[in-house]
Amino acid sequence: MHSLERIGRYRLERRLGAGGFGVVWLAHDDVLDAAVAVKVLTENWVDRLDIRERFLSEARLLRKADSSRVVQVYDIGELPDGRPYFVMEYADGGTLADRVEAGPPPVAEALRLTALAARAAADLHAAGIVHRDIKPSNLLLRTAPGGADRVLLADLGLAKSLAQASGLTVAAGSAGYTPPEQARPGSGIDARADVYSLGALGHHLVTGSVPGPPGRTERADRLRTDIGPDVGRALLRAMEPDRERRWPSAEAFAGELERLADEVAAGRAPAPRSGRRTALLVLAGIAAACAAAVALTAVLLTDESAASTLTVEDGTGRIAVEVPAAWGGQVRDSGWNPRSLGLQDGTEPGLVVADRLARWPDLRSGVDGAFVGLSEHGDVTGAVRAITHPGCHYAGSHSYSGARWHGLIRTWDGCPGEDGRLTEAALTSTGSGARPQVYVQVRQESGDDDTADGVIASVRLKA
Repeated sequence: MHSLERIGRYRLERRLGAGGFGVVWLAHDDVLDAAVAVKVLTENWVDRLDIRERFLSEARLLRKADSSRVVQVYDIGELPDGRPYFVMEYADGGTLADRVEAGPPPVAEALRLTALAARAAADLHAAGIVHRDIKPSNLLLRTAPGGADRVLLADLGLAKSLAQASGLTVAAGSAGYTPPEQARPGSGIDARADVYSLGALGHHLVTGSVPGPPGRTERADRLRTDIGPDVGRALLRAMEPDRERRWPSAEAFAGELERLADEVAAGRAPAPRSGRRTALLVLAGIAAACAAAVALTAVLLTDESAASTLTVEDGTGRIAVEVPAAWGGQVRDSGWNPRSLGLQDGTEPGLVVADRLARWPDLRSGVDGAFVGLSEHGDVTGAVRAITHPGCHYAGSHSYSGARWHGLIRTWDGCPGEDGRLTEAALTSTGSGARPQVYVQVRQESGDDDTADGVIASVRLKA
């Protein structure tokens, strides 16, 4: 690609990002002395008239929306080599994807951000446009006077007029945000497809995790302890697989989110139960050992006396493990599939507890937590010996023998993006009779072997 320094009166400063067909640059309008974003069709598509038309269609739809909640188009033109470009307002606050990457925002803020996105979608719908790809990376933040954030809906590359969308024949969208009717080629869609995506957006902002497939998403109030059931029901209604059961419009959904945000901000959301022992139901969309997807529910049992550790039990009551109290931010528990270790396919009891559960599947992100999974069949020790973690440094293994378990412990460190340690154990019960096995994985951003050994030693199984 030829080096670009200037496009017309716009002086390019740095590349902001790229999509399937275009590159977006931060530029400076020397005439108006203002920062702008310039989107340019990439060189390899210059001779594709269909792609060129799709690129220009996005600019036209943005102009048609004519909303302060949708990214504004200021100018359009063509480079000497024939590539079209258009000039948009620049959002200096990044994207909602950037915002949620550091962890879920406070519940009231997450609901208000989702409501703002829903208001933007409603403006699109009023202009006869369905977005088809609402997700955190397509929602921009721009600082408004006084320091508040404006939410701007962007990237209409997949958008269609509602008249066209009613007869769409090509599936489109992003995993986790796509309603079932949009994923099926030949299914006509309407504005309620965006309502589904907005529900997924709200779920992601509230819980820190992308929702599961349609019809298989856990309610958000089972993922966080600081929200009430009304929030979970509102988000889940938006993600109903049957669009007739969703909120009838993005505007109606926005109104409910704003009401709930006001309630949360006023402190009227139900608080977690208290007492000598507190039961907290917490879930999140994570992948358990070896990135095998699981759907879990869990119970934390903790003493009010600010103990340094807490005990976590799975929903079946079969598994319990003791971890440092600081690790108890989020829990999931109702099972795992030992097939992820190359063992027999099926669902067995299992749980994950971590300070930032959404980061658990990614070895490149720091997290403190533990996974424990029961397996009644196969050779867990042999399976653990065969595990490799590309990019991590294998630090060795040793035999383990304790009051409840004996088995193998293997340690890895130096995983990409993490200075901490990953410890895995394959354990067999020391008792007589039936000999259940467990797989344990302990992740630490920093720490020592004693912490991992303590977690492993604390694992208990109930008959």
